[in-house]
Amino acid sequence: MSEQDIIDLIEKDKWMMDVLRAAESLNLPDWWIGAGFIRSKVWDHLHKYKKRTQLPDIDLIYFDKSDFTEDEAEAFSTKSEDRYQRKLAKFGLGIKWSVTNQARMHLFHKTKPYKDSAGGLSEWAETATCVGVRLKSGKLTLVAPHGVKDLTKGILRPTFKMEQGLQTFRKRVKEKRWLEKWPKLKLVS
Repeated sequence: MSEQDIIDLIEKDKWMMDVLRAAESLNLPDWWIGAGFIRSKVWDHLHKYKKRTQLPDIDLIYFDKSDFTEDEAEAFSTKSEDRYQRKLAKFGLGIKWSVTNQARMHLFHKTKPYKDSAGGLSEWAETATCVGVRLKSGKLTLVAPHGVKDLTKGILRPTFKMEQGLQTFRKRVKEKRWLEKWPKLKLVS
């Protein structure tokens, strides 16, 4: 399964395209929808599930250094992020939105500042989660800093080798019950 195959899966899914159109309407700089939005779609496809696995939320990220105050830099969310979430909720797509500006997320992860959204996305806990998609002028684009091989082969692998990263990875695998939901997945740590 290639990046184009993933794009084709998304294009054929009306609900996913509606979600992407809603996100596009905000006209945010360097925006992507990632994490479970793509990961679950691919894993459902690999497991030949006919019904979509329920998502807890849609992770929309963007990158804008001027879209938060100094006081908001380390806050759980900013006024702008909250405003974008409220706007997206009005589309009535039946899902909670999580909007985060990656220009400030390095403060939470205690790393050097990211250069763009893909930099933030590349440090999510599992390689299969580090994939984003966006819609611009009717065309889908995929970003995958670690590639799509782990995602499309059903491999659960942490992005970090350090103990803190491994602990986060193991906790996520257990709490999200991925091996129960998608039993063909392979755990690699």
